[in-house]
Amino acid sequence: MKKLTLYSLTIFSLLLLTSCEAVETIFKAGMWWGILLVCAVVVILLLIFSKGKNS
Repeated sequence: MKKLTLYSLTIFSLLLLTSCEAVETIFKAGMWWGILLVCAVVVILLLIFSKGKNS
């Protein structure tokens, strides 16, 4: 069922978006995921180092 949904969303987006818009959307999503992951890693590192200093 999930594969069918994924395929239908892919085909739907390909029909509605031009190739440039589709690529732009993919890169925007990738950029925001990258920023989110970098922020999460920085927060985790800060927590680890702050707990190490307090001990």
